[in-house]
Amino acid sequence: MQMQMQTQVKQVELNGLLFQYRETGKISSPPIIALHAMGMTAETWDEAAAVLGETHRVLALNQRGHGGSARTGSYTFELMCEDMLAFADRMGLERFILLGHSMGGTVSYLFSQTYPSRVERLLVEDTPPPFAGKRFDIPPEPSEPLPFDWAVVPSIIGQLNEPDPQWWARLPAIQAPTLIIGGGVSSPIPQDKLKEVSGLIPICKLVTVDGGGHHVHSTRLPAFLAAVQSFLKDEPV
Repeated sequence: MQMQMQTQVKQVELNGLLFQYRETGKISSPPIIALHAMGMTAETWDEAAAVLGETHRVLALNQRGHGGSARTGSYTFELMCEDMLAFADRMGLERFILLGHSMGGTVSYLFSQTYPSRVERLLVEDTPPPFAGKRFDIPPEPSEPLPFDWAVVPSIIGQLNEPDPQWWARLPAIQAPTLIIGGGVSSPIPQDKLKEVSGLIPICKLVTVDGGGHHVHSTRLPAFLAAVQSFLKDEPV
């Protein structure tokens, strides 16, 4: 019987702020840093990490304002990118595989543009960088308790509505071989934008998981893992 990899919940201080992360796999294995979507937590990676942790060390970070990480009151993609750098440095990771979903995917694009030498491979799930032309309304704050700081929502939606054109202009600066996994027509994300991104990153492959929707690693986990594992087994480019 195959033993499932156990996940440990840990804490680390980054620039004076306390962050929580989930670690799966051996410390000696190649590292993957995984970033979740807005309003979600690092726990959403547990099922994928249980499998990926057999060959890799998966470090799923609760980004600022989410899960057990600090509620800072200030939330931008750029701040989350700097949190990522501090986390990688604190973990002693000079190079690593970066995996991001939705908001975490945008942070992953930005990090890979800004610190290209640090990313060995980039995997992004069903998101392009924010783009002009589509506006999002800020929903009313729910009355029930949330697993994240509500202040994240207006801040990040504000950036979605007023995107920095440099986020797209700098996509060719990404050096890492990249895999984008799209959720197909059932996703609310324009899949043609994913194709556009894949054409701007120098070494990039786009895989569509039909019926995956926006949360491919939850709705179509076996297909998601097959795409990721195949990509990670590819010869270095």
